[in-house]
Amino acid sequence: MSVKDWNRLVILSLLWGGSFFFVEIALRGLPTLSVVWGRVGLGAACLALALWVSKTAFPRGFPVWRALAVMGLLNNAVPFTLFVLAQGRISGGMASILNATTPLWGVVLAHLLTEEKITVPKAAGLACGFAGVVVMMGGAAVGDLWASLACLGAAFSYGLAGIWGRRFRALGVPPLATAFGQVASAAVMLAPIWLVVDQPWNLPMPGPSVIGAVLAIAAFSTALAYLIYFRLLASAGPTNLMLVTFLVPVSACLLGAVFLGEPILARQLAGFGLIAAGLAALDGRVLKWR
Repeated sequence: MSVKDWNRLVILSLLWGGSFFFVEIALRGLPTLSVVWGRVGLGAACLALALWVSKTAFPRGFPVWRALAVMGLLNNAVPFTLFVLAQGRISGGMASILNATTPLWGVVLAHLLTEEKITVPKAAGLACGFAGVVVMMGGAAVGDLWASLACLGAAFSYGLAGIWGRRFRALGVPPLATAFGQVASAAVMLAPIWLVVDQPWNLPMPGPSVIGAVLAIAAFSTALAYLIYFRLLASAGPTNLMLVTFLVPVSACLLGAVFLGEPILARQLAGFGLIAAGLAALDGRVLKWR
């Protein structure tokens, strides 16, 4: 990868790692669904503006929007909601480490649903990665355990989205239009649930820090992150892009520790080490270098 690609990779890891940080601040003044809908609703508005400025065509046609709706459900609505629910019980750092299991689920789902079968190195990587999950969740309180399972469910949903998203190249949808379509679909799906459950008109006015956190997670951790993601995907390729999985937990843990005073537990470090080793085995780069 070029120096510019490495810079983009680090920035992307900060934006996605920052999402866990911003969620923790937003939850101080807003309920779960208000945080989630703020992210996808405002994120969709930012991406629509990006489409208009770049003169990229908006998605069109029922088959395209049907595929985008499924993508929005799997890649935005379900995982965003599960992560925000979980962060009411566990730290953003812990949630971000469990989010790093997404490639592990992707390998398992690809084995079950596609022609990409698990090889011996991949099996070793999976065993190491899921051992890291067990280490991290060991000794957790019951509420924290359920929150950790919610994070794993979100990562599983991301894995499904990765399989589903392969069809967009054949549909001929530009990457920026795909990003807008999935986030907008998630906003439409979540809107009625949000209005019924949270009744936002009855909520007290949140403070400036909470409003700023929601704006940041929508504009930076969603809209801008997708713009960088697709540019990096085009220039560096999907294999190199997977390196961001190693960096996001580092960003999230450091932000939480420095600005929120969150402790970094020994089991979190041990679990992340095992998950990182598993991801390295899946990536195959270390074996090639050796």
